[in-house]
Amino acid sequence: MSDFELPSKAALATRFCRYHWKGVLTICIPLAFSPLIFCFPGRAEFRCMYLILICCFYWITECIPLYVTSLMPIFALPAMQILSSERTCQNYFKDTLAMFLGSLIVASAIEYCNLHKRLALKTILLVGCSPRRLHIGLICVTSFISMWISNSATTAMMCPIVKAVLQELETNHVLEIWMPEDEEPASEGKRHSSRVALAFYFGIAYASTIGGCGTLIGTGTNLTFKGLFEGRFPEATDKIDFPRFMGWSMPMVIGDTVLLFLSLQISHMGLGRRSSQVAKELSSGAQAADTVRSVVLEKYEELGPMSWHEWQVLFWFLAMIGLLFTRSPGFMPGWADFLNAVSIKTSAAVMLTVLALFLFPMTCYYCHHLRSKGPHPSQRERSLLTWDFVHNHVPWGLVFLLGGGFALADASQESGMAKLLGETMSALQSWPDFAIQFSAISAGIFLTNFSANVPICNILIPILQELAVAIKMNPIMLVFPAGIATSMAFHLPVGTPPNAIVAGYAGIKSKYMVEAGILPTIFTLLMLLVNVQIMHYLIYPSREFPIWAQTPRNNEF
Repeated sequence: MSDFELPSKAALATRFCRYHWKGVLTICIPLAFSPLIFCFPGRAEFRCMYLILICCFYWITECIPLYVTSLMPIFALPAMQILSSERTCQNYFKDTLAMFLGSLIVASAIEYCNLHKRLALKTILLVGCSPRRLHIGLICVTSFISMWISNSATTAMMCPIVKAVLQELETNHVLEIWMPEDEEPASEGKRHSSRVALAFYFGIAYASTIGGCGTLIGTGTNLTFKGLFEGRFPEATDKIDFPRFMGWSMPMVIGDTVLLFLSLQISHMGLGRRSSQVAKELSSGAQAADTVRSVVLEKYEELGPMSWHEWQVLFWFLAMIGLLFTRSPGFMPGWADFLNAVSIKTSAAVMLTVLALFLFPMTCYYCHHLRSKGPHPSQRERSLLTWDFVHNHVPWGLVFLLGGGFALADASQESGMAKLLGETMSALQSWPDFAIQFSAISAGIFLTNFSANVPICNILIPILQELAVAIKMNPIMLVFPAGIATSMAFHLPVGTPPNAIVAGYAGIKSKYMVEAGILPTIFTLLMLLVNVQIMHYLIYPSREFPIWAQTPRNNEF
């Protein structure tokens, strides 16, 4: 009998970490940040910072599922004596989250009636069948639509279209949309998207974020920092109104959209690297564009004319856009302004559309019951959308993901962590204006990647407003670019709803989003700096500390 050689302790430790690294991280991450608790006992702001750092690193490493991490504040915030359980749980279903969930349901209706297939094929025919041309076309369309409706609704609508486009390209052997099993094994029976497919999904998510910065109604962050600014400085002559906002932001949006396309082409689609496998694959796909177009045209004609089901879903989707646009535009009274007995926000318009999708029938055959001679329908009419389809296709966990971000942001303000950050930033008062703006924009971009952008805006903008008053700087010079910066989250699903939507829809792991967001983060930072030095002084020419900023703080703020 031969002697059995036991593995060394190093080999055992390596094997243990390989198979149980997630469990190790769940213990090591809280221990690594524990000095914040022991070195500052009794300080609520450091207890809140401790919890936020744990959640951030859990989200980055995915050592436990993203959605489970997002439920941690429900236990931790009351236990740490930061927020009550009732207040914590209220953050998990706010107006923004109801609007977000409703937009996902509306998007599922588009997929249910197969309208996304028709839109996808039509998009291919209009833009062209080269993968690169399709990429720029989808990015530009997404950016434009996101200027007028919420970026959540835009991304939710575009995801089925991108999915159908990619499926058509794969069917016609233009490109591979799945990673090889040896490179990225399937997770829970689902294969992972290839780098080219990721470029399409990241393109619409990031384009939604960028396009949302083009108008006041594009994203909730814009209206948030506008309200904070006007609440703190009610006598301000530098108003953030609709035309000034568009004049300030549109050059930046156009530049960012073009740079987004170029950055994803470089990082994911082999632009400038002709010898790469991806570039060769896309080159052969471009040569087959005419063949693909003929096949796509044939498939489009096979769909026939639009059905009554598709027309109704399209009508209610456009109605939702109209209701969102006319709710309270800012430059004119909206329907919500006339119904001003109570506050009416965006969720009302979205949920009205959701209700209509379940109320109205799929076809008009029910009218045949009015015929005396028949023929009469022999079965019950289905609605435009069924709950079974919604239940199986809507990623419900995203509500917990964003709700957790809202809860952490609320806790940071309540615990005094926001005040602590403001005191730290007051050291910038001896710096030149450009350096202070760079720091404010960088802080906005960095913080918003780890939590929902609206709560981060609610935390950061008041700090910057008080900083501007303390250093005698025109507040709008900090508020405007930093407010826009809090929308620019490109690294994590929790940062902004578009990231969460594409991550849940396509099953994208956080590590791929962290990598893809590097170039977009750099160019958006640079574009904001350029825009605030050029367009800002064309729209708001005053560089001096204004008289209206010297007034005492509004007690109602």
